[in-house]
Amino acid sequence: MGVTPDPGPDPDPILVRRALYARLASIGNRIGYLLLGMAIVAFVAGFVTDFPQLAVTVSIVGLVGACVVLPPAIVAGYAVKAAEREDRKAGR
Repeated sequence: MGVTPDPGPDPDPILVRRALYARLASIGNRIGYLLLGMAIVAFVAGFVTDFPQLAVTVSIVGLVGACVVLPPAIVAGYAVKAAEREDRKAGR
């Protein structure tokens, strides 16, 4: 997702918007996978300690958060890559 808009006096608004979406997708992926990792660690910790309420709550919050954040971020990342690929094919 290495789209950088033209630094000239009048940058292409499409490239600027695409760079924004690429950045948001990257941030969303990081947050989503962090939440998923947090849920896994909390589940393992809960498994070892007979599932105290805190471990169960952290696992559920992490899983729900990852389910909310990850899908849009992944789709946006693929959309940016597809748009870049289409531009390259079209010679733009």
